[in-house]
Amino acid sequence: MRNLRSIGIVAGLALSVSVPALNAFASEPTVPPTPATFPAEGKIKYVARDSILEFKALPEYHEPDWVTEKYVKTGKLPPVKDRLPKEPLVFKTANMPNGVGVYGDTMRHVIGGRPEGWNYGAGQTQGWGGIDIGLSECLTRTAPLFQVEAKDTEPLPNLAKSWDWSKDGHKLTMHLVEGAKWSDGVAFNADDVMFYWDDEVIDPNVSPLNGATQETFGVGTTLKKIDDYTVEWTFKDAFPKQYLYAMAYGTFCPGPAHILKPQHPKYSKNTYDQFKNAFPPEYMNMPVMGAWVPVEYRPDDIIVMRRNPYYWKVDEKGNQLPYLNELQYKLSTWADRDVQAVAGSGDFSNLEQPENFVASLKRAAEANAPARLAFGPRLIGYNLRLNFSANGWGNPDERGQAIRELNRNEDFRKAVTMALDRKALGDSLVKGPFTAIYPGGFSSGTSFYDRKSTVYYPFDLEGAKAELTKAGLKDTDGDGFVNFPAGTAGGKNVEIVMLVNNDYGTDKSLAEGVVAQMEKLGLRVVLNGLNGTQRDASQYSGRFDWLIRRNDQELTSVVQNTEQLAPVGPKTSWDHRAPESGQVDLMPFEKDLVDIVNKFVSSSDNDERASLMKEFQKISTEYVYNIGLTEYPGALIVNKRFSNIPQGTPIFMFNWAEDSIVRERVFVTADKQAKYELFPEELPGKPGDKGPM
Repeated sequence: MRNLRSIGIVAGLALSVSVPALNAFASEPTVPPTPATFPAEGKIKYVARDSILEFKALPEYHEPDWVTEKYVKTGKLPPVKDRLPKEPLVFKTANMPNGVGVYGDTMRHVIGGRPEGWNYGAGQTQGWGGIDIGLSECLTRTAPLFQVEAKDTEPLPNLAKSWDWSKDGHKLTMHLVEGAKWSDGVAFNADDVMFYWDDEVIDPNVSPLNGATQETFGVGTTLKKIDDYTVEWTFKDAFPKQYLYAMAYGTFCPGPAHILKPQHPKYSKNTYDQFKNAFPPEYMNMPVMGAWVPVEYRPDDIIVMRRNPYYWKVDEKGNQLPYLNELQYKLSTWADRDVQAVAGSGDFSNLEQPENFVASLKRAAEANAPARLAFGPRLIGYNLRLNFSANGWGNPDERGQAIRELNRNEDFRKAVTMALDRKALGDSLVKGPFTAIYPGGFSSGTSFYDRKSTVYYPFDLEGAKAELTKAGLKDTDGDGFVNFPAGTAGGKNVEIVMLVNNDYGTDKSLAEGVVAQMEKLGLRVVLNGLNGTQRDASQYSGRFDWLIRRNDQELTSVVQNTEQLAPVGPKTSWDHRAPESGQVDLMPFEKDLVDIVNKFVSSSDNDERASLMKEFQKISTEYVYNIGLTEYPGALIVNKRFSNIPQGTPIFMFNWAEDSIVRERVFVTADKQAKYELFPEELPGKPGDKGPM
């Protein structure tokens, strides 16, 4: 289906465009060039899905000796066997790269984010950098699946230990871990799951941190409690196994209902804003299901997390996890994270800022380097997203509405993508074989990527200008920038406000490059640089014309958060959502994309799913649905003293590497342990109390 031209501001201009301009030559679309080989890329060791973990009771359980001596024998804690579920989650030794570990030591992180508070389900960031991943556990888990062959890929059980489909495939019964407890010793059960669903996901006044909505789990999907350890999903489509991925991080990670519920407006006199901010960063010992609990927060200095004495996972010898006693998060900058990890003053980093690649490689190659550095596939991509909502999302003014009409015009989008010199954008970040031409659509590092199905409009500035003319835009005042038509936005220059994340140097560098290249096309682009939380608020509320966005899971794993590929619901798309009316004004080709996504979600045939995504890639790149800028590999930087780091771990695929390496089973051998713990032999205290116990 060919896209119908937008009938907005450009409709009346078509007749005024000269015939020579319409016939101006533009480069023919082609496939993207083959990326340069990258010898430093690490190789993944693939395993069977069922070789990673299982749920079962063991004959005996163990914990660090100091926990037994200081807390169990003094009556402050029950014995470890009484703190664990009936059948804890057991990590299998064969899947541990270095086997069963030993207790002790800490992992020192450096992050550029700052915590808003601990209310993840109400939309508060904990500062990123792996903090929320260390605190939160979800119904299923996907991060370790990078090491599972595609034919065997299905989310791993987690808080939901198992599930059963009804005969007709419309109902899914989930069985929760029985006897698991929050870090304060209160039982975890279906009430926590239902509070998250009913009072955070479904409540229109609450926006969970990673954007979960009812449509994330399928339009019309419902969830109900059967008993304390059983919940039942009902889906519109049959056997939508795809939604098992949406039940992993970060869209179905329930919080402690016994702490959150009394603050929710439905059950109190609080406003929604008061509910969201009821647990500020200074609130310590927030109950979690994760392996570590926040016990210390010093503004602009550090966050410290200590081992959860009620953690519900063990190794095959019955050792309660985690092995590491403490996690530290120094509050600095994202660039400093790489520097400190390479230098050895930090222990872990996702090297995702290409500006640091060369220096990091040189340092890691030295014989005395404290950290090892391993690159993965090209899974980090950046794209330019255009606001496609022309029916009110974000309440645009006259100029903003006119820009949205342009964004919906195919010729205009082609002009923009053809005016981008992607090689120059990549080289501006780092020289060498790191970056690659990225037209848009799926990342080339994902198994669903198909180069032949990818439509690439090569850099062609003159051809781009011809496309801009076809879109009805010309420079009427001779200042080098095209103007709106008379009667639209005062006939002023076409000015586009582009949203960019100020927290990352890469984002800002790419944004500045886009501004310069669009100026040569004749478009004035103005940067709106905001920090992470402010940027997210502007995006989710639709207050942008364009935005620079790093690729998310739907473009890297494809099987996770697939609904975000297209506007299948009023809030699933990053750049095309519904206003208060609840209606998304889909363009004709978007209807095709929505149909493909829905078929993919409901299909269990791997060949059909691969074919559907080839079709999606072709349509989305042909119609320039998202405009790719550049893509490159990331690298895992980890101190050499740590064991149980899986080979070839990508820094981002199903989730970030902090989750992919399964930190709860990472350990430091006794001879390599150092005295980095800030709170040795201490455990979390009561919720709201200052400091650890």
